[in-house]
Amino acid sequence: MSSSLLAQVDSATGLDAALERTVDLVGVFFFAVSGGLLAVRKGFELVGVMSLSLVTALGGGVFRDLILGATPPTAFADVLYPSVALVAAAIVFVAHEPIAARLRTPVQLFDAAGLGLFASTGAVKASAFGVNAVGVVLIGVISAVGGGIIRDVLANEEPHLFHPDSRLYAIPAALGAVAIAVAWRNDLYSGGVAIGVALAVFAIRLAAIRFGWRAPKPRRGAAST
Repeated sequence: MSSSLLAQVDSATGLDAALERTVDLVGVFFFAVSGGLLAVRKGFELVGVMSLSLVTALGGGVFRDLILGATPPTAFADVLYPSVALVAAAIVFVAHEPIAARLRTPVQLFDAAGLGLFASTGAVKASAFGVNAVGVVLIGVISAVGGGIIRDVLANEEPHLFHPDSRLYAIPAALGAVAIAVAWRNDLYSGGVAIGVALAVFAIRLAAIRFGWRAPKPRRGAAST
């Protein structure tokens, strides 16, 4: 590849094209690990572990691209995306015991990392496609939580998004997508903003798990009991 192609203008995310792809693939890896760990915990065999890793890693991005009309979705157009997910699944299949021994809540930890990365990149891609601010936030959230919802449903778990006692899940993703939308529309966006937002979403989600933060529930009076 020529140096002129390597030095082409920044991608839609404001990152160098190679770095943008790397950030996206890191998110795929983290989500794949979370899916694989849940599959192992559920006692799935090899095909089940691989399948749950794949759908968790690629589901949110596929939803995002289909909504935006970016077809075929990146997950099917770039062989590295399923490849990274399968490598993550293989690592989990072989090394799940030391991973689980070192981390208190490994599935939630890796899921939080993927949540932050996909909330940021999903909102950025929606912005680059000219979606309105509300749409940017919705697509950012869909990108972030889509794979996790598929993972939990296929594993016969109640999705974090709908669990009555769930710690903050979609809200950190929505806040991150709002930050991207505001920065984009005020010419404040940069690659550093995208990475900073991803880290902030990750940190809020971890804090919610650690301190038990939950979204408010509707008040229930005597008539509703």
